[in-house]
Amino acid sequence: MWTRLYALIVKELLAVLRDPKGRAILIGPPIVQLLVFSYAATLEVRNVDVMILNRDSGHWGQELIQRIDGSPTFRNIEIAASQAEVQVAIDNQAVIAAVEIGPDFSRNIEAGTPADLQVVLDGRRSNASQIVAGYLSQIGGALAAETPAGRRAGGGMVSSVPRNWFNPNLTYQWFMVPNLIASIALLIGLIVTALSIARERELGTFDQLMVSPLRMHEILIGKLIPPMMIGLFHITVYILAAVFLFEVPLRGSLFLLYGSAIFYLGSVAGLGLFISALSMTQQQAILGAFLFMVPAMLLSGFATPIENMPGWLQPITLINPLRYFLVIVKGVFLKDIPLSEVVNQTIPLALIAAVTLTAAAWLFRRRLE
Repeated sequence: MWTRLYALIVKELLAVLRDPKGRAILIGPPIVQLLVFSYAATLEVRNVDVMILNRDSGHWGQELIQRIDGSPTFRNIEIAASQAEVQVAIDNQAVIAAVEIGPDFSRNIEAGTPADLQVVLDGRRSNASQIVAGYLSQIGGALAAETPAGRRAGGGMVSSVPRNWFNPNLTYQWFMVPNLIASIALLIGLIVTALSIARERELGTFDQLMVSPLRMHEILIGKLIPPMMIGLFHITVYILAAVFLFEVPLRGSLFLLYGSAIFYLGSVAGLGLFISALSMTQQQAILGAFLFMVPAMLLSGFATPIENMPGWLQPITLINPLRYFLVIVKGVFLKDIPLSEVVNQTIPLALIAAVTLTAAAWLFRRRLE
């Protein structure tokens, strides 16, 4: 049995790696994706264009404008003469936000009473506009605290100092790179496995494989191990890049990370084999892989928290292996996740792998019959 398995694994690796184009696809694009996405896929909002309608003739209105202009978040500050200009700028997406300073702004600031400051946001870019609104609110709050009235009231006020655990400087690569380790491993592992059997059907070697001395479970294991080996290679490269290139702290155990990665890649390969068993051509396999991959990315908590999704949608995320491995990889990198939590996230990965591999084996037997 082990001799047959060894021969099948070598055969699968040679089929993937001996083609120069295949080697280039497996090595080049994942590295490029890691580098590009780590810098481009940022959740920070910078280089923002805003418009200001200043109806205040006092000192504090000008001070607010200067502070907004001096913030590194904002790129261009346009001064509007009327509300009509604000409306046109928002409609044409020339600016993402407009600040209207009321005529009594300076007077109210000096008196320590609520000042009239309105922020108009472009709701078509809801996430970015809310972040910009938070930046503007911080600037306005800091300005009010430094006025004479604010300093007089400061002695009896409670000030809050935010402290960000696990990522104190809010470096977005610390958040993005661990996510990419799991996401790109899903992409590569799913495509390589999905193309495996579909490629053999197109080349006409699948029937030869079926009449060989290999049993069904040996064929499945032989198809499962090579994509997992390739996935572990990519994960190793990504870990080295994360630690030495992006300087992401590795606070947890590599043993736990690799142990859970084996179950994660097993679940991914199981899904790929299931897709491959359903597909008759490589084109169908690629389309099936992307049909699963795009919802898996969106429903994993990669960009938006699962808790923010509708109640009817959240149970669907339970069958998504990326959801569980994201928790593990971010926990190992940033907060030294305990063994009990790794086990809790690994058990669903093992169940997904068992179900998908069983379904793939059933489909193989059904096709043979």
